Formats: sequence, structure tokens, C-alpha cells
Amino acid sequence: MARRVTFSRNLTLSLSRTCRCYCKYCAFATHRAHLHEPEEVERILDGARRHRAKELLVLTGEAPDHHPGVRKRLLELGFEDFTGYAAWACEQALERGLLPHTNLGVLSREDLARLREVTASQGLMLESVNPDLIAHQGSPTKHPEQRLATIRAAGELKIPFTSGILVGIGESEADRMASLEALAGFDHVQEVILQNFVPHRRYYGEEPAEIATEAAEGYWRTGIGDVPEHERPDWASEVTIADMKRLVAEARRLMPDVGIQIPPNLADWWPELVRAGATDLGGLSANGDHISPEHPFPSPTQVRTRLAAEGFALSERLCVYPQYIDETWQAPRVLEVIRSRHPSFVPRRREGLLAPGTVERARDGEELTPEELTALFSDTRPEVAEDMRQAADALRAELAGELVTFVVNRNINVSNVCTVGCSFCGFGVSKRSPDAYEHDRDDFVRRVNEAVAYGATEICMQSGIHPDWGLEDYLGWLRLAKETAPGIHMHAYSPMEIAHMCDISGLPPAEVFARLRDAGLDSTPGTAAEVLHDGVRERISPNKLPVSRWVEIIEASHRSGLRSTVTVMFGHIEQPSELAEHMRVVRALQRRTGGFTEFVPLSFIPFQTLLGRTQGVREISREENLRHTAAFRLALGRSIPSLQASWVKMGIDAATEALRWGVNDLGGTLMEESISRMAGSQHGVRLDPDDLVGAAHRAGRPAAERTTLYEIRRRYELGRLAA
Repeated sequence: MARRVTFSRNLTLSLSRTCRCYCKYCAFATHRAHLHEPEEVERILDGARRHRAKELLVLTGEAPDHHPGVRKRLLELGFEDFTGYAAWACEQALERGLLPHTNLGVLSREDLARLREVTASQGLMLESVNPDLIAHQGSPTKHPEQRLATIRAAGELKIPFTSGILVGIGESEADRMASLEALAGFDHVQEVILQNFVPHRRYYGEEPAEIATEAAEGYWRTGIGDVPEHERPDWASEVTIADMKRLVAEARRLMPDVGIQIPPNLADWWPELVRAGATDLGGLSANGDHISPEHPFPSPTQVRTRLAAEGFALSERLCVYPQYIDETWQAPRVLEVIRSRHPSFVPRRREGLLAPGTVERARDGEELTPEELTALFSDTRPEVAEDMRQAADALRAELAGELVTFVVNRNINVSNVCTVGCSFCGFGVSKRSPDAYEHDRDDFVRRVNEAVAYGATEICMQSGIHPDWGLEDYLGWLRLAKETAPGIHMHAYSPMEIAHMCDISGLPPAEVFARLRDAGLDSTPGTAAEVLHDGVRERISPNKLPVSRWVEIIEASHRSGLRSTVTVMFGHIEQPSELAEHMRVVRALQRRTGGFTEFVPLSFIPFQTLLGRTQGVREISREENLRHTAAFRLALGRSIPSLQASWVKMGIDAATEALRWGVNDLGGTLMEESISRMAGSQHGVRLDPDDLVGAAHRAGRPAAERTTLYEIRRRYELGRLAA
């Protein structure tokens, strides 16, 4: 599985910089009265949409209302204390769809509880367990026991929490390791920040927030930053990249399930720390780092480009990690905002457990009810997953036997120009994109000839929805393929492309298929199905054809005498009940036409797609992929005998294991594969027949090369050469 690095797209509100502490490293705090007025708070919040922020980071000094001037102004505004004012600001954020994350310093249990009602998460840096640091002299609330007490109280209140250590403020190596150990073992700590101290100048008479915003806007606009360097104070300790790598490793050892965050604006070594195991870059705040105002965060685009060169994928997250998005950890008001405004970040719901006998009924080919299908995709109990595996494997053996099949084919994506704009796609681009391409006739003929020379019996041809193509262009590619290789099977044009042909020609699907058949079309890919539920389709691709149109196109294909495959794309934002509806539609359509040759589950690849980058969708785990594979086999019953594993999506090792979970077919050799590759798949673009035969044999099964329509061409028995 590819490494994913996360960040939060946030906006910072320094609600008050008034502080009762005198930390020697801090340029943020002031000991004068400072408070953002309500009008200013609302102005900042209203600007969040321009920055596409999802999080409001609320920063303050320690106990601002210890200052008489701040207390007086709060009372004038109608607030009894500063926590009440912070809660009001969080309420304003929630109304705008922003999720508040507060960092207000040491707080009482009561204040933590008040803020819990209006925050998605909270935070407090532990900094260090050494109580005698010179840097903390005159700062009573920096005593480690006080800070640990706040962290413990937050855990008792079920508040998702961020903490961390500050490195380079005079502590020893042993202090650093002891500080990490003090943070280990809390079930509410979702991430730990490893922050290196950077010396600052003082900002007397200046507003750090304004300096930070100006620096961030300039850096994001131009990519050019001018970060000042200041001499390290005598009380500070040196921090090296080796020190930080050791901390990353120790944090990973102590807290393997906790996010390890490193600030990407305080040193150029952050890519090296990502390679060492850091998982998160924190909030890439559009209005800068108010604590280190002359050190702007890089923009998400700048970070993504840098990480891509290292082989990592950058993905957004919310300020609250997915495992804390439920009724246990979130107040009702906050959970409502998460679910209504940021639904794709919410983990899939588990919508019921399988009733006794359901798996056995599915194994016998019986059609399950919508509720039973939903439970089939919901139940994650290990013993149930094993029951499903055994049942799916038995059903496979009954319907398809022991033979593992594959087709020698080549993918040709004639053009990647597309007008649809699916959020799950990393392939399609606009006509004006520098990455846009369109094969010419000579290049197309070369690719077809290469496929024939390789031994391919099938060309699988799909493209984006090109704004300049007419029906004759689609017919022309088929004719050219058949002129070049008369015997090749043309498995071409998704239902989305067919619907587009109908729209631009004004012809009904039956007439379009008649013309395509005359031009050389032999079968239809059942792609563009995604999830056959209009609610899902509207969320991930509102410009895509609706379910009824997809069904109409496929039915027309079958009526014209053309067989098709049928796919499902799972592991993104769909819910179990929506997958259940997909399977109901597929079985009903197969009952009417009998035209499906195979069912192809396609797990979602998030890394280079809009849905993965901006909606926090993770790659589905191998275990979940296999469990879904068995569920698809059982949901199909006896309606479609062949179930395919997509090695390009899940990898050849997982595809081999899938042969124990209901799969009988390993798909095609592909030769070139663009759609999954552009989405960020790490599993290559081509396999040779020997690779697929080897996978089948490793699973203890004989293999065979087939045609697109499942005629056997060549057998590879266990321990024997091709027969």
C-alpha cells in the first residue's frame, strides 16, 4: 500500500495573545490586553471559504482573562469568562461549516467540557517533562504535571486530542524520550507533534497574525520565501536531523496508531522526516503560522509536488481523525456539522450484523433481501469474514470450477481529454491541460500491431468524453482497429461514451449499437457503473450518467447481441446499503438479459484523485478488499458465474489470495494501463501470461488463457506446460 501523508486545510484565529506565562522562546504572547472583537472574528471566519478551509484553529495565550483589561472587555461583550467567548467563536465557526480545534493552554475539566460541545478536537503541547527548563522560568502552567493533568482530563471527557513535544528548548535527549513516553498509552491522543524550536525576533508593537498572513500569501502566490535566521539563545539546545529522525522512530514505536506530525515550515528537512515515518504535516494554514509568523507554511500544491517526487501522496484530513468521528467522541452539534458538511470524511457505517443462516442461503444461490445484503457488506467480525470466504469459495467452485482464467489483451486509451470531471478520476484532463493527449492514426495502428505481436486476442478501448469527437470518430477508431487486425476482439466504449454518442448524434442506443457493431465492436465494458445508486453518483460525479441511463445503455447492448462485463467501484464514500442497491440492480438486469460475462470489483485508488486528495478517502485495506470480494460473490448468487480480481487495483499478491475468496478470473495482461496508474496505483501496468499462470499455480489451481467471451484457448495444468 502506498504511503499517504495527511494535512488539515485550516485557518488560524489568534483570539487573544494575552498570556500569563513568560516563556523565553515565545514571540506570540503579549502581557498587554489583547482580544479580537466579535466583528473581526466573523470577518476572519467569513474569509475561510475563500481559502477552502475546513478547520478553524483557535490559538490563545494562557488564561487571557487573568488580565484586568481582557476581563473588562469580555464583561462588556456579555461573556463571564474567556472560555465562554472562545465557545462563542467556535459556534460561529460551526454555523459556517468550519470545525473548531482549540488550543487554549492549561484548562480545568469544566472548561474542557464546555468547549467539547462546540469543538471537533482540542490540543495542548506537553512540550517537555523536565520541570526545570530555563526557557519555562516564570511560566507556572508550563509545569509538566499541570499540562499532563489537562491531557488526562480531556481523555476522561472523550475529547480527541493533539499534543506534542518542543525540541531544542534546553532539554536533554533523555528528556525528549521521557516526554514521548508520557504521551504514550492515551486512547484519546490522535496525533503527536514533534516541533523543533526556531528562534524569533520580538514583535513589539506589531501583530504577528498580520505578519504571518502577509508571509503566507506571498509564499503561496510566488513560491518564493524569505525566512530570516536568528542566533540560537544560550539556553537553547541544538537540534539536528538525526535527532528528529530518532524522535520519529521512537514515536512510531511507542504510538504506532497515532499520527506523527512534523511542521513543514520550520526546517527544510521535513521530506526526510516523512521518509523516516512521519505521517502528518499539520495544518497548512492559509493565513500563516501565528506562532512563527515569518515562517509560512508551504501551500498544499507546493507540498504535493514535493511529496510526489518522493513517491508519497498528500491527502486532506479533518482536524479530528476518522476513528473519533462518532457519538462517543463528538458532541451532537459538532457531529451534525461533520456529517452534513464533510460526509466523505466520515468512516463507513456498519449497518447491521449478518443473521444466522444468511451466509448459507447466499452460498446456495438464494437472492438476499436489501437488509441482508447491507449486513453482508457491513459485518466485519473475523469469524463472519471466514464464513463468507468459505462460502464464496464453495460457490465459485460450483459455478466456475477450479480453473483460473485470464485474457491476453491490451488497453488503449485513445485520449485522456474529458469534460465530465469525476472526483475519483486521475486520468481525465481538460482539452487545454499540458497533460492532454490524443493518439494519431499511426500511433494507434502501432499499438494494435504491438498487441497482435504480443499474442493479444482483445483490445480494450476506452477514453475520456472528448468535446470535439462525433459519432464518426468513435466508429473510425473501431474500423481502423479491424483494418489493422481483423481477428482482434474489440471490447470498447463505456456506457458513458455510448450515452455521449447518443447525445451528440441524436440517435437512440439501439441505432448507435447497430452502427458500432457494423464498425467492429464485439463487446462492451460495463464500466462507468461506479456504484449504481444515484446518491453516491451525485456525490462523486454529478455530471456522470444516472443509474437509469446506465441500465438503459447496457440493456441496449445486450439486446443488440453484445455481451458486457459489469463493474463496481468500492472503498470510497459509499455505504453498505448503497453497495446492496448496486447488487440488486445488477442481479435484476442479469435476470432480464443474461448478458453479463463477468463481475469486476474495482477498489478505489485515492492517491492522485480529487476525492482522495481533498476528501480524506483512504485506500481500502487488503483485508477489507478481500472481505468485499467474498461479499460480491455471495451477493451475485448464481446470476453471474465469473468473478474477476483486478490485479492492477489490488496487486498480484492480493489478487492471488482473492482466488480463495470467490475469484475465478485474473483479468487481462493489459500491456499498458493508464486509468489506475494516473490515480496512483502502485501495482504496475502490465503482466505477462506467465505472471498470471504463476499466480494461479501458487494458489494450487490450474490456469487457462481465455477469450473475452470465455472460450478456452490454452490450458496450463499444475506442474505442466501449456496444453
